[in-house]
Amino acid sequence: MGRFVIGTAGHIDHGKTALVKALTGVDTDRWEEEKRRGITIDLGFAPIDLPGGIQASVVDVPGHEGFVKNMLAGATGIDVALLVIAADEGVMPQTEEHLAILELLDVRRGIPVITKSDLADAEWLGFVRTEVAERLSKSSVRWTAPIAVSAVKGAGLDDLKQALVKVVADLPERHTDDHFRLPIDRVFALAGAGTVVTGSTWSGTINAGANVRLLPLDRDVRVRSIEVHGEETPAAGPGRRTALALVGVAREELERGHVAVSGAGWSPTTTLDVSLHLLPAVRKPLAVRTRIRVHLGTAEVLGRVAQVPAIAPGQTGLARLLLEKPIVARGGDRFVVRSFSPVTTIGGGVVLDPFPPKRPRVSERGIAPGQEPAERLGRFVEETGLAGVRVADIPVRLGILPGEVRKTIEAAGKGVLSIGDLLVARRAISAEVERLAKMVIEYHDAHPLDAGLSLQALRASVHAPPAVHDVLIDFGMKKQVFELAEGGAVVRKPGWQAAAGNAGGRLAQRLADARWQLPTVSELQKELADPSVPALLAHLAREGAVERVDQERYALKQALDDFRRAVEETLKELGSATPAQFRDRLGLTRKYLIPLLEWADRRGITSRKGDTRVLRS
Repeated sequence: MGRFVIGTAGHIDHGKTALVKALTGVDTDRWEEEKRRGITIDLGFAPIDLPGGIQASVVDVPGHEGFVKNMLAGATGIDVALLVIAADEGVMPQTEEHLAILELLDVRRGIPVITKSDLADAEWLGFVRTEVAERLSKSSVRWTAPIAVSAVKGAGLDDLKQALVKVVADLPERHTDDHFRLPIDRVFALAGAGTVVTGSTWSGTINAGANVRLLPLDRDVRVRSIEVHGEETPAAGPGRRTALALVGVAREELERGHVAVSGAGWSPTTTLDVSLHLLPAVRKPLAVRTRIRVHLGTAEVLGRVAQVPAIAPGQTGLARLLLEKPIVARGGDRFVVRSFSPVTTIGGGVVLDPFPPKRPRVSERGIAPGQEPAERLGRFVEETGLAGVRVADIPVRLGILPGEVRKTIEAAGKGVLSIGDLLVARRAISAEVERLAKMVIEYHDAHPLDAGLSLQALRASVHAPPAVHDVLIDFGMKKQVFELAEGGAVVRKPGWQAAAGNAGGRLAQRLADARWQLPTVSELQKELADPSVPALLAHLAREGAVERVDQERYALKQALDDFRRAVEETLKELGSATPAQFRDRLGLTRKYLIPLLEWADRRGITSRKGDTRVLRS
């Protein structure tokens, strides 16, 4: 219990910082300018001890309209909102904008706090209570009844703490067995500690001495030490204000909006497929190419809306956001959208896919908010074809716990195949096997004398990880659409036999007639007027009918056996012989003799010594 973040919200000068100080004893205005102007400019933080031993963290946000982007950086990741409304002014413009932001970020619970109760009489205070309750009755956030307090006199503070205890007790505990994620809201250097980053831990746990990855910097660094509200601790869990002292990065390399993470699947992205809600107060529909400001986590990036039918004010639709700078997002993340100019909050929504493919369009992908993770996973796997989805990427892309991955894969059904560390659609495997089978048949048609298509060539035609190649070949063999032959070197149609036909017979007869006066391949092509002569010779060689003598000539096996016997007889009689002696004995010119003698050398029949040859012992 106690791993929770409480955040303030409300109009400027309605007493948010004074309320936090009254509750925690900490003045969260830390800048000299904040104290001089009497307003909060940036985020402030403080621990709070609640009755029952509950410990929580409070994030104090600025209320001025010029610092809403700072408010957004603090509002993300909070569990309970304190909507601060001054008794002497009631609901004001920034009250409405902050309320809209809390709703867009899907903050689940909240307490409306009417501050400065000492400045209003009972009748006016009752009127403000009624106004606030009626306004919040239409909100998606579950609000308690308004609580009136006075930070000056301390009135109502105990009631507020008790209300916080009840609300916190009703919140689900954050999971510690998730990937660690800390959106960074402050970066500074500290003597003896080095570079320090702070933020509210969104998920997971990190230990001192462990490594975290900084994104979008894409660097692994070591956590030297961890502090939670100034107290050193060996580990940091979700829902706490956390400071990490890091080794391996300079302060100047980091900024608000960067993220510290652990685990697989995290990657910066510049494209998001989202469900986007446009606030009712917006004057015109959100159209394609509208330039916007996207707030996610502690990051603010510019971008444009793409692939969206115009979303009317008060409506929700699918959209693709194209960002000008990379951010770190996870499936299920909430975000807020503000107009480029003038800057005002216009909507927000939920990330459906942080890594969408270029095609199809978001409206054609079959993804939607509220969709079961298994159904969405099935869609993702279908889209990737043979490339597949990495199992390790699923927690981040779907926004589920690592421990839920296996049951999600099982729920996706038999249409999803597990291949090593990949998930591939069964339909993609079947379609590719059909393509490969057709490719083998077409090869047979084009090369009727070949034993089949080389396995290497078949693999080269498949754009997929090697593990998928093996599954495709096994699948094709089980379906009996092709088989391996020649010791696994070629792929062929089951039962395929290369046939030389009449052309092969004519060629074999020509070589028989030639005996040792071997024509070249090109001479045979010209003489027989047949461009398939090289393929026919290769086929006859595989069948064992002919043998290659050199790069240009083939001979019948019988003719070469006869030549071997003639050479052996000559050398047994003479001991050694020159080409001229062989010429006289065998009746061959050098044109035909030399290629055959060199063949005999390569086959180990003869050895050459100068200009003579002897039998090899």
